[in-house]
Formats: sequence, structure tokens, C-alpha cells
Amino acid sequence: MPHWLQLMLDSLAPLLWAGLVFTVPLTLLSFAFGLSLGFLTALARLYGPRPLVAVARFYVWIIRGTPLLVQLFVIFYGLPSVGILLDAFPAALIGFTLNVGAYSSEIVRAVIASIPKGQWEASYSIGMSWWQALRRTVLPQAARTAVPPLSNTFISLVKDTSLAAAVTVPELFQAAQRIVATTYEPLIIYIEAALIYLALSSVLSVLQDRLERRLARSSGLSPEGA
Repeated sequence: MPHWLQLMLDSLAPLLWAGLVFTVPLTLLSFAFGLSLGFLTALARLYGPRPLVAVARFYVWIIRGTPLLVQLFVIFYGLPSVGILLDAFPAALIGFTLNVGAYSSEIVRAVIASIPKGQWEASYSIGMSWWQALRRTVLPQAARTAVPPLSNTFISLVKDTSLAAAVTVPELFQAAQRIVATTYEPLIIYIEAALIYLALSSVLSVLQDRLERRLARSSGLSPEGA
């Protein structure tokens, strides 16, 4: 068996384990918390009082205007200087959650704002409250439009979690770095890590396509138009 193939086979288990134990949970938790934060931020910007709108706009401006890596460094390495000490995984989770929240809030805000005012008026005309109109009429329509960009955000997050290695989270990329430190074979190991990320992204892309087609059928569109 060629040396490079044997090395990849020997490295596969620790890389997959790091991905399963750290990369996947970090991705799922960050996206779930970030999407919730993004939804609340979007509502604050659309319907909140002016002070709350200003806070939401400032949050989005800060997060979108600074690199994710810098945000992680501020949380993990910077906050201890003011007495806030976080373990690596929670620090990374907070950083990714804030980042996803800012970007997803703009997606959610845009799709909600794109719903015609007539939909709100029709809901009010049959006795719905504002919250009922939002939940039963506006959000179901907005969700179909939001799925593709939010899915892309989720897929990007899978790859962005590699930055957690910079704050000592032992996820997939840091596992690859540790293997490289002992094997001195960076090209082979990093290619293997890249292939694992590619496989994860490809699976998510297939799931995204199926979800879009399902939503298209439920809304009466052809699958090709999804």
C-alpha cells in the first residue's frame, strides 16, 4: 500500500472523531442559537422602538464589519483581561452564534419586508392579531424565500468552524494540525481534512436542494423553479 494512502487511512479515524464530537455540534448549536438571535434582531429592526432598532443596527454593523477570527480572539483571548474567562468551546460557540445571528438577521429582515402589505391586511381583516398574522401568514411565506440563503449560511458555517482551531477547540482542523505535527506530512493530511469538509458540505448541499424542492412543491411551484 502506498505511504500516502496508509497515512490517510491511519488519520481518518481521529479526524472523523474530531468532526463528530466538536465540528458538527459546534455547527449545529451555533446555527440554532444564531438563527434565533437573527430572528429576534430582525424583528427588533423592523418593528421595535427606536432605541432597540439602534441597538440591533449597531450589533449587525459591528459583526458584519469585523473578521470572524478577530471576534473569536476578542472573546477567548481578550475577555480574560476584564475578568471574563471562557473555555474554548463556549467561547467559539458565542463567537459563531453572534456572527450567524448578524448575517441571518439581514436575511430574515429582507424576506419579511418583502411580503406584500396586503397579506397583513388580509390577516387583520379576519380578526388576527399582529402576532397571529406574523406567525400564521407572513412567516410561512417568508420561510420559503429564506431557505436558500440560510442554507448557504449553514454550509459556510461548517467550513468556518475550522477557525475554532485558533482558540484551541480540538475540532477537525486542529486534529489535522496535531497529526501534521507528528507525521510531518502537511500536504496529505490537509488534503484529507479538506476532503472531509467537502464531503460534509456536499451532503448539506444535497439536503438543501431536496428541502427547496419540497417547499417549491408545497407552494405550487415546479421543482425546477426551486
